[in-house]
Amino acid sequence: MYDATMAETISIAGHGGDQIEAYYARPLGPGPFGGVVVIHHMPGYDPETREIARRFGVRGYNAICPNLYSREAPGASPDDAAAAARARGGVPDERLIGDVAGAVTFLRSQPNSNGKAAAIGYCSGGRQSFLAACSLPLDAAVDCYGAFVVGTPPEGHPLKVGPIVQLTKDLSCPLLGLFGAEDSHPSPQQVHELEQELKAQGKTYEFHTYEGAGHAFFAVNRPSYRVEAANDGWNRIWDFFGRYLAA
Repeated sequence: MYDATMAETISIAGHGGDQIEAYYARPLGPGPFGGVVVIHHMPGYDPETREIARRFGVRGYNAICPNLYSREAPGASPDDAAAAARARGGVPDERLIGDVAGAVTFLRSQPNSNGKAAAIGYCSGGRQSFLAACSLPLDAAVDCYGAFVVGTPPEGHPLKVGPIVQLTKDLSCPLLGLFGAEDSHPSPQQVHELEQELKAQGKTYEFHTYEGAGHAFFAVNRPSYRVEAANDGWNRIWDFFGRYLAA
């Protein structure tokens, strides 16, 4: 089997038709392949997130990571761009939906696409993955410890967002949620509240909570990394996307 991949920085049409930077990784075989929008965490469009996009490419998915901070600090380092975005309270929900919609349109337009597309996000990106799945027609979505789907940021928190659990009724696809039992944002109680709403709305979902893991347990370059939780989480992601994004 031919298993080469390619990854590169491109430009796509985002919210309002704005041209934004994005990182695109894909297999070079004929396909057809499912598509994955990788939504970066609050620290931004950094090398670690682009590595996640490449990981999806190796596993047989077309993956694109839009730079959600393209407008705040074009050409800046990930740290500077993230600081600029935090100073403005984060990415507005409406703009996020438009940027993800543009990424989905790009993925589905590729000649090797099977027409299916999913979103996955980490930290603030987990919330945004859920938001996208409640706002756009997707085939699957993964929420990795997305903060403030339930509840609001504490005083002094840089994100200025509100809860979106009320959008659960509009969830367009199956949802996989991966959480840490030692996390505060979201807390186990907030995860439970979201789960109860998913049940009430009759949605298809899977939630897994890892003991001994807190926030950002997937982040291999941070002290929060928990290898067993991360490895199990990746296996669940591969299984989930294999069911809902396969050709």
